[in-house]
Amino acid sequence: MKKIILLTLAFAACFSAYSQKFMHGAGVIVLVDKTEYSDARAVGGLTYSPRINFFRKDNLSLSVGIPLSVGLGGNYSSHIGSYRNETTNIRFMFNLPAIVNANFGRGSSKNAHSRMGFFVGAGYGYHFSTEADNYSGDYGEYNSAESSSTTGPVANAGLRIGVGRIHNIEIKLSYMKGVTDNKPDIYSLATLFNF
Repeated sequence: MKKIILLTLAFAACFSAYSQKFMHGAGVIVLVDKTEYSDARAVGGLTYSPRINFFRKDNLSLSVGIPLSVGLGGNYSSHIGSYRNETTNIRFMFNLPAIVNANFGRGSSKNAHSRMGFFVGAGYGYHFSTEADNYSGDYGEYNSAESSSTTGPVANAGLRIGVGRIHNIEIKLSYMKGVTDNKPDIYSLATLFNF
């Protein structure tokens, strides 16, 4: 993971001399992690998406970004009847891809004033997830924890809707295919406000 972050920062630094603007946004995200032999696990969380435009022409730009996302979720169930039990499940996910996007229209730069815009891109990312289960009841107590991490290719696409003179709201879909560990499929849906 350190190599991915360092390579992305070095790449961004090389092109920052030619960049038109540093842009970023923050918002909410839903992350879904699915492996072949388990149920899909979903969490809600926060995302922060910085990017640097290294090429810009009219309403088109190319950018490199590192959208960081963290999510937390879980459930609790309790049963009281002929026997008593309580089950608690907590999930945490961390996602960090390095993405190169082609941006069109609104949001391609701070000088693009069209009402709508969209983007599409690809890159490589890191994903970490952990899950802890706790059961207690008349038949004893049971605790388990499971963690996994993976790297793999990432693709994303989305649209941007203008708000005010230079800001926009972004709706983004993303897919990552893990190629290490348990090879999960990671999906996300995010909504951000771009500054």
